[in-house]
Amino acid sequence: MNDPQPGARATLTPARPGSDLRARVRAYQAELIAFRRDLHRHPELGRQEFRTTRLLRERLLAAGLTPKVLPGGTGMTVDIVPPGTKSGTPFLAFRADIDALPIDDAKTEAPYRSTLPGRAHACGHDVHTSVVLGTALVLAQAARTGELTQPVRLVFQPAEEVMPGGALDVIEAGGMKDVGRIFAVHCDPKVQVGRIGLKVGAITSACDRLTLHLDGPGGHTARPHLTTDLVTAVARLAADLPPALSRRMDPRWGVSLVWGRIASGSAPNVIPQHAELEGTVRCLELAGWREAPDALEELTGRLAETYRAKWSLDYHRGVPPVVNEQVSIAQLEAAMTGRFAAGSGPVVEDTEQSLGGEDFSWYLEHAPGALARLGVRAPHETTVRDLHQGRFDVDERSIAVGVELFCSLALEYGRV
Repeated sequence: MNDPQPGARATLTPARPGSDLRARVRAYQAELIAFRRDLHRHPELGRQEFRTTRLLRERLLAAGLTPKVLPGGTGMTVDIVPPGTKSGTPFLAFRADIDALPIDDAKTEAPYRSTLPGRAHACGHDVHTSVVLGTALVLAQAARTGELTQPVRLVFQPAEEVMPGGALDVIEAGGMKDVGRIFAVHCDPKVQVGRIGLKVGAITSACDRLTLHLDGPGGHTARPHLTTDLVTAVARLAADLPPALSRRMDPRWGVSLVWGRIASGSAPNVIPQHAELEGTVRCLELAGWREAPDALEELTGRLAETYRAKWSLDYHRGVPPVVNEQVSIAQLEAAMTGRFAAGSGPVVEDTEQSLGGEDFSWYLEHAPGALARLGVRAPHETTVRDLHQGRFDVDERSIAVGVELFCSLALEYGRV
């Protein structure tokens, strides 16, 4: 583990014993697994999560809580405020993302396989949602018994997989008002169930999307010198822009431009009038994220001019890196080891920064916090069922691990 700032661990003693916390979590385990499987069978894309939102709202209302659905009609926040809490006391927040991906579920043998073609929970958001739901149910009980001493906010966020991400919807609706610290987990199929991966500092990367449009008058392939040879132009820009950008940016920023789509032409002897490139820009550091759009504008103009192509660049800001705060990582480590370390081997492991984007980063612009990688790989599993693939799946015992971790933070180790 990367050590937190000096002295941070010394203050992370349990605030309350929580001796029966595991039993309370296990009482909900079967329900939460069934809830996760229901979401897995009925995945919904970003800002279309109406059924998911309805199911969450109904269960939270049944637990005596008062969820607030976001103005867009999907996603919600719900506050648990212990009696006697002073106005303005900061919340400890836990976030789940509730949307699915537009891909097919390839797990033909799974009874909970997606029932919707081209829709799948292939990133584990159904697990994240079940973890935060379970946290709400356990902490609602703890508030009634007087064990919960700090206010907690549960965030069920829509549209993490689209740009702009649903974190901005939550923030615009006031979801970060009075939040003093925020946590989230993300499934990691490389980490064994019962463990989490932690990293101080940047754990994900900035991610933006861009579309480059090229235009010319078109013409006959017999006379390319009389027009704009647009196919050659788009091919050269596809090949030359990524290395040109990397030479304009500090290599320590880890800037990466990768194309995902190229389109042009309709016949072998016709020079087309339009071509497009689509791709992503990812970078490890905020400085590179801030400079990349201007650098790409300049480089694109110079290269397109060489081939006499008219051009326009649609650059869509995505997310900055998720930068984990030291004290929050120390709290996660203390809670995980305090609850699960009982001679069964390490329960916390180092993890690397990913080039994936994650809009949890926007919350960290408003409050300190951390994202942990939740182990979901079964001990006997030899094949990694990776994220964003049709065969992605999890060991469902990870749900109870996540719930106990979050409840331990709220009841024992978390300090806002």
